[in-house]
Order: sequence, then structure tokens, then C-alpha cells
Amino acid sequence: MKKILSKKAAKIIRNKKTLEKALGVRITSKGKEITIEGSPEDEYLGQEVIDAINFGFPISSSLAIKNEEKILEFLNIKDHTKRQDLERIRARIIGRGGRGLRTLTNLTECFIEIEGNRVGIIGNPESIKIATEAVISLIKGSKHGNVYKFLEKNKSHLLAEDLGLKRPE
Repeated sequence: MKKILSKKAAKIIRNKKTLEKALGVRITSKGKEITIEGSPEDEYLGQEVIDAINFGFPISSSLAIKNEEKILEFLNIKDHTKRQDLERIRARIIGRGGRGLRTLTNLTECFIEIEGNRVGIIGNPESIKIATEAVISLIKGSKHGNVYKFLEKNKSHLLAEDLGLKRPE
């Protein structure tokens, strides 16, 4: 039995049936405290999914974590810059009208969200590594075009590996 304090307990309770069915656990709540009961593996997955929901991911993206190939990782913006204008750095990642974040999501095949000074990424480990490099490049001031070119180059590299089409070196 795991107990988690949740900022978004109402969202979790509204989707309680969906979460219980998908994760194979029993969820109860008392105020902002969410309790998960089930096997240890299911409890761990439930905790990861609830952490993702608390961070701001939609339910559907959060449930992707139950797939064993997907993981959740957080990146703190302050760890990669000494600049004080964090609002401008967040704006660089999000882009005009959310276009930058949407492009990052499409090119990396990861779910990416920003909350405060943290960036949350859900995806497979290889894609998360590439997405993290791209976000860090944007934080450090790289041009968006250069970051997108890097992502496109690495995306084709990942596809070649996945399909077994890469030539032996």
C-alpha cells in the first residue's frame, strides 16, 4: 500500500475507474492523499502514473508509462543555466503558440510537458536521451532550427536501428 500526496487529486478521482482498470490496482482517496493498493509492481507503476498526472500530463499520456518500454524523467531547467530570466527560457522551449513544444514532441516521439522550472518527458529511453539533449540545447541558447535538424538526424538514425536496416559498420 502506497500513499501519495497529490496536487491534482480531483483529476485522479474523476478518472479513478480508468486508472484502476488500466493499472490493476485499487485507488482510494482522503482529501489530497491518494492510496494505491495492489501488487508491488502495480503499486510502483501506479505511483509513476500519478506522479506524471500531478506534473501535468494528460491521463492518456500518463498511462503510457505502464508500457514497459516507456519511462518518466524530469529535467530541472535551473541545473543547465545560470541565467535568471527563467521565464524567457521556458518560452524558448514552448515556442510561439506552443509550436516549439509540439515540434519537439513530434520529432522525439515523447510526451513533453513543462511545469514551473521542470520539464517532464515520457518515452522510451533512447528517445528521452535525445529529447533531453534537445531541451538542454534550447536552454543553453541554441537556435531552434539547429535543434530540429539534430532531432531529424537522430530520428532517422533511431528508425534505422529499430527496423534492423542499419548497415553493419
